[in-house]
Amino acid sequence: MALELVGGALLSTFLQVAFQKLASPQILDFFHARELDKKLLNKLETKLHSIHSLADDAERKQFMDPHVRNWLLKVKDIVLDAEDLLDDIQKLSKRQVDAESESQTCSGCTCKVLNFFKSSPISSLNKEIECRMKQILDDLEFLSSQRGDLGLKTASSVGSGLSNELPQKSQTTSLVVGSDIYGRDDDKRLIIDWLTSDINNGNQPSILSVVGMGGVGKTTLAQHVFNDPRISRAIFEAVTKSSDDSRDLEMVHRRLGEELTGKKFFLVLDDVWNENQTKWEEVQKPLDLGAQGSRILVTTRNKEVASTMRSKEHSLKQLQEDHCWKLFAKHAFGYVDTQPNPKCREIGMKIVKKCKGLPLALKTMGSLLYNKSSVSEWEIVFQSEIWEFSKERCNIMPALALSYIHLPSHLKDYEFKKECLIQLWMTENFPHCRQHSRTAEEVCQQYFNDLLSRSFFQQSGENEEVFFMHDLLNDLAKYVGGDMYFRLEVGQEKHIQKVTRYFSVQLGLYQYFDGFGTSCDTKRLRTFIAMRVNDLGYAWKCYMSIQELFSKFKLIRILSLSQYFDLQELPDSVGNLEYLRSLDLSHLEELPLNLHLLTNLCRLEFRMTKVRKVPPYLEKLKNLKLVMNSFNVGHDRELGIQRLREFNLEGSLSIGELQNIENPLDALEADLKNKTHLWCDRNSVDSKKQEYVIENLQPSKNIKELAIFDYGGKQFPNWLLENSLWNLVSLKLNECESCQRLPPLGLLPCLKILDISGFHEIVSIDAGFHGNNSSSFKSLETLDISDMSHWEKWECQVVTGSFPHLQRLSIKFCPKLKGQLPKQVVPLKILQIEDCQQLEASAPRALDLELSECGKLHLDWATMKILRMEEVSLLEIAGSDNLEHLEVDSVLLSISDNCVSLCTFPLDFFQTLKTLNLYGFHNLQMISQGLIHNHLECLEIFSCHKLESLCGNMRMLLPSLRMFLIKDCPRLELFPDGGFPSNLEDLTIEDCPRLELVDSMKRAFGDNSSLESLSIAKLDVECFPHKGLLPLSLTCLTIGRCLNLEKLDYKGLRQLSSLQALSLENCPNLQCLPEEGLPESISCLEIKQCPLLKQRCQKELEQGGEDLEKILNIQRLLIM
Repeated sequence: MALELVGGALLSTFLQVAFQKLASPQILDFFHARELDKKLLNKLETKLHSIHSLADDAERKQFMDPHVRNWLLKVKDIVLDAEDLLDDIQKLSKRQVDAESESQTCSGCTCKVLNFFKSSPISSLNKEIECRMKQILDDLEFLSSQRGDLGLKTASSVGSGLSNELPQKSQTTSLVVGSDIYGRDDDKRLIIDWLTSDINNGNQPSILSVVGMGGVGKTTLAQHVFNDPRISRAIFEAVTKSSDDSRDLEMVHRRLGEELTGKKFFLVLDDVWNENQTKWEEVQKPLDLGAQGSRILVTTRNKEVASTMRSKEHSLKQLQEDHCWKLFAKHAFGYVDTQPNPKCREIGMKIVKKCKGLPLALKTMGSLLYNKSSVSEWEIVFQSEIWEFSKERCNIMPALALSYIHLPSHLKDYEFKKECLIQLWMTENFPHCRQHSRTAEEVCQQYFNDLLSRSFFQQSGENEEVFFMHDLLNDLAKYVGGDMYFRLEVGQEKHIQKVTRYFSVQLGLYQYFDGFGTSCDTKRLRTFIAMRVNDLGYAWKCYMSIQELFSKFKLIRILSLSQYFDLQELPDSVGNLEYLRSLDLSHLEELPLNLHLLTNLCRLEFRMTKVRKVPPYLEKLKNLKLVMNSFNVGHDRELGIQRLREFNLEGSLSIGELQNIENPLDALEADLKNKTHLWCDRNSVDSKKQEYVIENLQPSKNIKELAIFDYGGKQFPNWLLENSLWNLVSLKLNECESCQRLPPLGLLPCLKILDISGFHEIVSIDAGFHGNNSSSFKSLETLDISDMSHWEKWECQVVTGSFPHLQRLSIKFCPKLKGQLPKQVVPLKILQIEDCQQLEASAPRALDLELSECGKLHLDWATMKILRMEEVSLLEIAGSDNLEHLEVDSVLLSISDNCVSLCTFPLDFFQTLKTLNLYGFHNLQMISQGLIHNHLECLEIFSCHKLESLCGNMRMLLPSLRMFLIKDCPRLELFPDGGFPSNLEDLTIEDCPRLELVDSMKRAFGDNSSLESLSIAKLDVECFPHKGLLPLSLTCLTIGRCLNLEKLDYKGLRQLSSLQALSLENCPNLQCLPEEGLPESISCLEIKQCPLLKQRCQKELEQGGEDLEKILNIQRLLIM
């Protein structure tokens, strides 16, 4: 392990801050002016350097030795105490300088300068500072003296033997441990296709890097690929049978080259960490001597490794939920199909959910529970944290710790926005920027990208700005931070500790923060952040008054009161929070007037507020960045547009009520063009002002996002027509009803997102929109055009080569549009066309098409993977070898007769389908199929009123089908021949009155059913389910709209030992629950619109309903 990759991480970060403060002229001048003992400063610096020399070793060993971890946490606490003391001294020094400056300014006049030390005599203050300094030195001396007992070594004495003391993964081999691998079929197929393809990489071997977080199964996948019988043994060459202990790199390379020359080989490099280009090039030299067609498969946690090796990259994701359970069950019970104790299964599902798709965690937790049948033992494992297990029994922590140990020293779940995290880092002075050419923000951006490339963070869905951290990595972070970082959740038993410095509370809608507890020293808190539980919005409350809450803080640096319910104003004591650097007052009704006293404040947020007036003198805070999402122009100067000139604005800003600008020169005075950090300027023009008003609101050339709403002018400002916004990434032009032409937006080089809507005067979009340039829109990825009521023509094919990088095209509510659409060399990722009834054209090639209420379209079936159609006229329907998802809703009957019968859907046309949804296909009588479909997993048939029969032998022809829904098909009479597929897990049958459900159900399910969820409706029975009717594998059963159902058959329910959820809906004659009660396995019961049963289950009755006792033990109960 390269020592340069191993940093002191968290402790080193704290120490660097302390060293910077110790070198501050303010500290040195203060000690000199107050005649304090400078030896104390020297001793403190010496002790901190002594501790720093042990940081690397301690950070590594904390994962193996709990005593080292406790030592490390105590050191961090003392270092923060030292930083607090140095901050106090800097504050006092600044006060003294300010007092002297004021005294000089007022000399010769009658004003009297307040004695800076009036409340604290010099001797007393000196004594206090020296006393605190000596206590810190004593604490550091005591901790330093423990180095020998803990076996800690200084950085200079760390040698090659250290690697034996680190938590490392064991050596891996090509041998597969166990024959099963779950949820990796697609990944394995991709790698094998790469191995067997005819890739011509010249004289160099082709390289593929499998990238993913620790424990996600990269090595296991590589082992299974290596041992797959489909891989030709001709490419497996044994490099050498003898061992080589030589330390002569040149000799090793020469011998390796001799063995490989002219031979075709397959090499797996497992768990690679090297990011050094030169080192890899040295290793690569003998590998280049192999024969053409050689392959190297790499597994790594770091995308930078793949970049260094110039390899292709495949990201390995977490397992899907169904595969998670199979892997866990195999290790917990020995067999996947074992039926465990229902209670243990319920706890097991919670454990599986906690593992969040990480195979290493699933295998480890399953193995811990092997041969344990006691519910209490399972509960203990579920409630435990990963670091509470010994390293001999649990290898999760060492595996994750390797990722932490390999972080550089500056980098040391929960969904979060990249921007928010970077702002927190900057506020905490986290970036130690030694390169003066780089800003703090640029440094933090690089830190974030480093963590992302090392798989610490992962992108959340399609949102490029939202990320998440796997729960187990979050647990690792909490382990490293200890109680210094504390997140409180409502109802949580664990209380905040004395050593806590960074505090956050997670609250839901109208939940109360009930205080810090008795053990917390709130004066030491550095952060207080209230966070939302989910994205549904939240407003929290506090049992204590806002005055009492503020009285708790002394050293607070970051304070977020966003969404504090009904918080109207802050107390004047906010001006006493001298260390405050970031303040979030979003949703506050009125800002305090003394915010200018917070001289360290560098970030002030007030979004979504009713604030009409910005506090005075904020412009004096030179380092302050102001974040407000709206500014409504008023009539007087205090609310005038000119005030924006005074502020260092950041983030998104909407400027409204521009009709209040009396003089257009006032708009020019706002000086928006010099607001270089104004990332998004949303000029909400609410009135039909003259063009010169918006002309004078020219934004900065560095602006990245711009939106103009409700603009009343007939032409756009020159700064948009002249394409001077070279850095513009996103542009929205909405409801500009009077404009008859669009600007030449195709010339904007960085434009990625363009949204055009509500231009009702535009009839044609001509080549001028492209800028008459063949390379127009060269960066555009997303184009949305909507609500253009008179738009008829788009001259998009006049200019060739446009939109080379377009990924998403959406055209909606353009009822008069006809003619051409862009031709794409590279298929679009998404194409949406909606409510364009007169459009007759060839649709651009796309992977994902969504068509609704549009004219007659020619589709390129060869490229698409997803097709959704609603009320669409197609000129033809053809087969596809790529289509995976097909959804047809109310197709208009204009499909050409020579292509396909209107009464039959040809399933064999689509061999690669995974999902098929047929809705409102009114003439459909049958689904024709003669071939086996190995990929189809989901089939939904809805409101096909003429459908009479399903696919032929569904059990044999659809072996992979897992989900089947059939609803509102009144002519359907028979279940498929041979029954349902054996892998079917979810079945819904509703409104099919001719189906003889009860008589044919047992035959249709068969003996080996894997069905877990069944929903049936409109059964004509009085008692249900009969014994032996339903498959024993059911975990969820829904019975609905059975008008004649009077009772439930206990014998039939009792057999369902795995049943966890039972839902009874709209059964008006269902009188009661079985006399014997419900099976103990049921943990969730829903009763809806069953009036007779509802009355027997109600608690509100004087003595309770007759069936109340039967449901008291059910955990989740819904009766309505």
